[in-house]
Amino acid sequence: MNKSIIFAFLFIQTMMNAQITERSLSSEKWQFKNRQEQSWMPANIPGTVHLDLIENKIIQDPFKDENEKKVQWIENEDWEYKTSFKVSSKELSNNHIDLVFNGLDTFSEIYLNGKLLKKTDNMFRKWEIPVKDVLKEGDNELRVTFTSAVKEGKERAKKVPFTLPESPRSLVRKAQYQFGWDWGPRLVTAGIWKEVKLEFWNKAKFINIQVQQQSLMENLAEISVNMEIFAEEEGEYTVGFNINKVNSGFQLKKGLNKVSVPFKIKNPKLWQPNGWGEANLYDFNIDLSKNKTSLDQKRMSIGLRTIELIQEKDSAGKSFYFKVNGKPLYAKGTNWIPADSFSPRITKEKYRKLIKDAKDANMNMIRIWGGGIYEDDEFYKACDENGILVWQDFMFAGSFYPSDEDFLNNVKEEVKDQVNRLQNHPSIALWCGNNEVDEAIVNWGYQKQFKYSKDDSLQVWKDYKKLFHELIPNTLKENLSPDKNIYWPSSPSIGWGHKESLTEGDSHYWGVWWGEQPFEIYNEKVGRFMSEYGFQGMPGLEAVKSMFSGTPDLDLQNPIIKAHEKHGRGWEIINEYIKRDYKTPTDFVKYNYISQLLQARGMRIAVEAHRRAKPYNMGTLYWQLNDCWPVVSWSSIDYLGNWKALHYQLKRSFEQQVILVDEKEGILNLYAINDGVQTFNGVNLEIKTSDFNGKVLKEYNAVSDKKNLENILKFNPVETIKLLPESNKNKVFLKLTLKDQSGKVIAENIHFFSKPKDLQLTKPNLKIRRIGKDEIKISTDVLAKDVYLIGDIHFSDNFFDLLPNTSKRIKLSKPLENIEVMSLWDTLQN
Repeated sequence: MNKSIIFAFLFIQTMMNAQITERSLSSEKWQFKNRQEQSWMPANIPGTVHLDLIENKIIQDPFKDENEKKVQWIENEDWEYKTSFKVSSKELSNNHIDLVFNGLDTFSEIYLNGKLLKKTDNMFRKWEIPVKDVLKEGDNELRVTFTSAVKEGKERAKKVPFTLPESPRSLVRKAQYQFGWDWGPRLVTAGIWKEVKLEFWNKAKFINIQVQQQSLMENLAEISVNMEIFAEEEGEYTVGFNINKVNSGFQLKKGLNKVSVPFKIKNPKLWQPNGWGEANLYDFNIDLSKNKTSLDQKRMSIGLRTIELIQEKDSAGKSFYFKVNGKPLYAKGTNWIPADSFSPRITKEKYRKLIKDAKDANMNMIRIWGGGIYEDDEFYKACDENGILVWQDFMFAGSFYPSDEDFLNNVKEEVKDQVNRLQNHPSIALWCGNNEVDEAIVNWGYQKQFKYSKDDSLQVWKDYKKLFHELIPNTLKENLSPDKNIYWPSSPSIGWGHKESLTEGDSHYWGVWWGEQPFEIYNEKVGRFMSEYGFQGMPGLEAVKSMFSGTPDLDLQNPIIKAHEKHGRGWEIINEYIKRDYKTPTDFVKYNYISQLLQARGMRIAVEAHRRAKPYNMGTLYWQLNDCWPVVSWSSIDYLGNWKALHYQLKRSFEQQVILVDEKEGILNLYAINDGVQTFNGVNLEIKTSDFNGKVLKEYNAVSDKKNLENILKFNPVETIKLLPESNKNKVFLKLTLKDQSGKVIAENIHFFSKPKDLQLTKPNLKIRRIGKDEIKISTDVLAKDVYLIGDIHFSDNFFDLLPNTSKRIKLSKPLENIEVMSLWDTLQN
């Protein structure tokens, strides 16, 4: 292809002047009905049939009471949506008109003016259909019919010679969590779940734009913008850029063209992960024109950074960590599930709040779990802006998947759609084939349960390798530039219980909770990169109340509250763990409080064990950040967006610099951890032993062979007896303070020698004084452990220890007249 590059300083034309225009059809008047019935009802697009049935008062909200059970009939029905819209002669005069559905859930037929345009079978694909020849001036009718995904899945299951676990969900390309999980309801939806629009264009348009980073140095970044452009006629076209005010001319042939423009950016500002600096972004405006008439325009934000997944053999196995901008990154973060069972109602504001909450808790990575959805653009934009790296699973989870030609072709188009949409986000760190499919094949005993023959078992592995070791990675190679193609076939790489799961790859450790091992086992079960582990806790009181349509009955035996725990043995496991570490309250509010403290305590032990093992361990992603409905779950933030005790604890445990204690057999092992980019010189660790009244009993300065804190600094072990006076260990605590050579505090920590239930606390005199309408000061005379501020607002800190004769200022998200408070002492009086 001949091409000439013309450099000029021209202003890019705005979208208003571009010859490509869009018209939303989502805002038209839509109706829907059960296909077995005659009457039509109003519908909202984007949406789901469940939301429309709720709006029309056909069903009650399935999140409330025990209504989930009453709406299961919906998944077996077929549904139909329709709208009418006018098209003008001016609109029809465009050379091309495409009907675009960004998401259809899932098996649908699309009719325009009575003509069948397309049959769809994948919730995760984008559907673009030329409709200029079908549209007419004046009134047009668009109909979309939906066949039950459950019924369709069951029909497909009949064609498989053996029983697939979790059938029929694994046979349909649809959000797997809709079929129910141990934290979510079964609500198998249907509908037009994303925007629908008409796209009018002439002469040419962008099909795909890929920003490829060729090299990145301190003083220069070299990138190329690789574009796919469709032109309806051969000729000279121009692509203009706002960066460096560059215009490049190309001779395009009729049909699909691939062109590339190189760029140099001097003194580039790097995109840094949270905690390392600013997540700098460059705004790119790209304009396609012919004869100075704008034809198409795209806007995007890119970040300049390098990222590598490092796996090197060592004496223990093989490393697993991310190197970002040339430096090893300790990944601290979480797992993400869809933020609502009905994803169309997840707002931009909710996405941004949850990502900001992750940033505020010092996280730098989120894993998008493979049983949900590829999230909305707003999710990835928020991650880009907040320095949060994304581990992106493809949407396969915990089952066996087929590999027939139709299924593989469908998945290939799904991967292409999602990669083209997401590839330019600097937050994307890794593409992962699936969640726990390898583990399901190896560990979960489905072959025995369903009486597989040897040939059946071999076929499962063949299917697995075709999909996750061939089709997906090959599709990524075809569609991603090398700088963005880091692929990992399955998370975890080796299943829980196998020795190698802790010596290489990423690990899901579920000995705690599923295995009912004590929290302390976390100190032993540390892998190279812990991508799942967790424990349940109750949601905040407001989220519990939201489970009820009427007056809440806060009683653990209430069937409504029981229905909002989806794990079969959830309550039993929580109660068993409470007995180990706390006294079990009978009062509901206190039980709710203790269950949250329990969850936070378990995860603190896990996170600190992982961080102490640096650099053997280089990542800790707990399960899970958020909820899709009001529920007792592993989340740190409940469905209403309230921080549970766990999230407050994680904010402390994920600080860039921490001082950690590991107590074993009368010995205290002390670790200073630094995950930041700054080195601290001349560090000193002060230790004070105090009783619960605040009397200092002993003081000690820890000793280390090294004086500077770069990554991890181990102090000489200290015998517990040196720090414990003769008084009862249940009545004292350690305060550890890490300082630099100037005396500035780097990190602090509190260590207790006993489990919470054994602490001999005295009643604190907690006083709250208002500093302003949105700030309070809370003080105490004696140790107040796990201070809990109660109110339907966000507190800047909560569930914290308040040391004797000290006070703490707390910011309020909004004014609150009455603030209740309790501490652990209140739960020890039963």
